[in-house]
Amino acid sequence: MGMVGGGAGSFIGPVHRMSAELDGAIELVAGAFSQDPERSRQAGVTYGISVGRAYTNFAEMMEQESKRRSTHDDAIDFVCIVTPNHLHLPIAVAALEHGFHEAKTLQAVVERTGLLYGLTFTYTGYPLVREARRMVRSGALGIIRKAVVQYSQGWLSSQLEATGHKQAAWRSDPKQSGLGGAIGDIGTHAFNLLEYVSGREVAEICPDLSSVVAGRSLDDDCNVLLKLDNGAPGVLFVSQIAAGDRNDLQLHLYGELGGLHWWQENPNYLHLNWVGQPSQTLHAGADYLSPGTRAEFRLPSGHPEGLVEAFANIYRDFANAVRARFSDPAAPLSELVPGIREGVRSMTFVERAVKNSRAGWCSL
Repeated sequence: MGMVGGGAGSFIGPVHRMSAELDGAIELVAGAFSQDPERSRQAGVTYGISVGRAYTNFAEMMEQESKRRSTHDDAIDFVCIVTPNHLHLPIAVAALEHGFHEAKTLQAVVERTGLLYGLTFTYTGYPLVREARRMVRSGALGIIRKAVVQYSQGWLSSQLEATGHKQAAWRSDPKQSGLGGAIGDIGTHAFNLLEYVSGREVAEICPDLSSVVAGRSLDDDCNVLLKLDNGAPGVLFVSQIAAGDRNDLQLHLYGELGGLHWWQENPNYLHLNWVGQPSQTLHAGADYLSPGTRAEFRLPSGHPEGLVEAFANIYRDFANAVRARFSDPAAPLSELVPGIREGVRSMTFVERAVKNSRAGWCSL
């Protein structure tokens, strides 16, 4: 794996690295870790990268690693992008143009190059989320009648970006974050999780976005009514000014036969309430889970797993697909890994929500 971003001060870069390497199938061997060459070199030392493979910029990494493939067997096979939003596209395009399988990019470039694209919608890697997906798609709940997804945080309840806080600064800057604030940063995760588990697509939305904290130009609180493609109603609530909340992602799906409930802050339990039957709580790692789900746990039941392991499941599935491409150029990506279509849908959701806020219903 090659990485772009993830230098000093990065939150998500080290998480990607430890998750990717957890199962021993992937090794971080090169990177352009900062726009500052010296900071990139220092990050390379921290990550244990060989001298000369902590590059000064992503263009140099693409060029040198592409050449390396003809003389070495340790050139990068794919690129992971962990930068602020505004840099994803140019880096992804450059990676695909140089023949590296990619983490984020445009649909047209993916289709033209024919390379693999995987999107780390992190929460899709939790085994019990995947178990919920399998249950719902097998018809266990019957026809889905209502969907509710919540993702609330409180860390941006004040104008933290004005204090020099790096993570708050780029998320609050339209030039780096894009046209969406909270709706883009965490709303995309909520939107994707709902579709990933339910097997339904959101057909229409009625968005109401607000910038609650004074001086902030991007949204920090979002309330969106949904209509699924089977006509079922839904609600998406996303906020980064929910004072006191930490990372409260919840999914609630209601079908004809019962309801399903999952909380990210307590991810080792999946709760099911049935019509006319006792409620159930499914436990992480239990023998009664489906074989596919059991294979996604690394520890016995009662030993909690969390965010890093969820990331690692996505990376493991992606690595398997890349490795399969070594012998079969048409090997597909696992359906459990979000791909370019999910990326395009999430960006469409952000664009329509921002542009149609408080303007009534609009189509996706």
